[in-house]
Amino acid sequence: QVQLVESGGGLVQPGGSLRLSCAASGSIFSIYIVAWYRQAPGKQRELVARISNNGITNYADSVQGRFTISRDNAKKTVYLQMNSLKPEDTAVYYCNLANTYWGQGMQVTVSS
Repeated sequence: QVQLVESGGGLVQPGGSLRLSCAASGSIFSIYIVAWYRQAPGKQRELVARISNNGITNYADSVQGRFTISRDNAKKTVYLQMNSLKPEDTAVYYCNLANTYWGQGMQVTVSS
């Protein structure tokens, strides 16, 4: 059984930074792609960033250069460092493992 537990969300001012974490249980973490998605009110869920098991990363155009995804396979944890945050980054953020398992989601609000 795989569970994903997210942490690190909250309220931040424009231009600020947050670091999201997602810790996995189970034994499959290290062999699959892990990703972060987000869903803003009234919008579809969208891919933010993903990282392969060997560290290859992809980013949405809207976050390229501001966000960094990383993973620690020994800790079974994926991170999303978010810098230069904008109000349009406000959303519920979800982590995803193997395109199958989802975290519970956490709110990130960028507002002054």
